[in-house]
Amino acid sequence: MAKEISQEELDERVAILRRFRALLEQQRNKFREYLLVLEKQEDTIEAEDADAIIAHSELEEQIVRNIGSLQKVIAPMQQLYQTSHAATYNPQEAVPIDTIQGELSRLQTQVLAQNERNRELLRSHISSLRTQMAQFRNPYANRQSVYAGSDRLGTMVQVEV
Repeated sequence: MAKEISQEELDERVAILRRFRALLEQQRNKFREYLLVLEKQEDTIEAEDADAIIAHSELEEQIVRNIGSLQKVIAPMQQLYQTSHAATYNPQEAVPIDTIQGELSRLQTQVLAQNERNRELLRSHISSLRTQMAQFRNPYANRQSVYAGSDRLGTMVQVEV
């Protein structure tokens, strides 16, 4: 008992489905990029390259902002996708959406795990730096300045012209 829909409604559903799939693929690519950055950041943390760590952190912030802005677009699109019944128009077209969403979930899990590993590496690195700094002793800490008061004080100044 299939309900017949107009060509206009069918075209609208197809457009919604394609746009939603394109947005999900874009977000999936951003998560892949983010995961790659996190993996490279792990290497730089282990190598203790401060400049590279800063560069990776800035790149990471930019990617997270992009993912956030994409999510702002995807959320209403997903709601439109569900309310318009776009998934019911052609099951072959709807299957990749579920696949992409599953892949996105796996990527998010991987990103969270990698991010946690990087944080733990940074914590241990910072802890070891603090230990090194605490053990550092300044060899000049207890010395007096050569300009500080001494036993021999001059009382006369000779000026020649």
